[in-house]
Amino acid sequence: MPCITELHKYFYENRIKIIKPSIYFHITPVAIAHWIMGYGSFTRKGLILCTDSFSIKEVVLLINILIIKYDINCVIQYNTKKYPRIYIRKESMYKLRKIVLPYMHKSMLYKLGL
Repeated sequence: MPCITELHKYFYENRIKIIKPSIYFHITPVAIAHWIMGYGSFTRKGLILCTDSFSIKEVVLLINILIIKYDINCVIQYNTKKYPRIYIRKESMYKLRKIVLPYMHKSMLYKLGL
């Protein structure tokens, strides 16, 4: 499918998944909703976004985008295998819900603590 081939070049280089700075323009409310539905996990009233396959530099880039574009308070947390993940703090959950709720499938609302 041509649309998949087009997306592939944004996220893979030499068969390795990567994040480029141009992702800034693609992190939309719809994209965040899909990210949560696929790789999000509600915990302790906050939310973890799994980013295990990305470098620390790429995770910092994603965090900066969430902070700058959406004013979402988030930090890096490491899982038990020492992979960096994004933790969205509970004080930003209301704001996050407001941003993504229109795009979330109702069967996935538990990932927002609803």
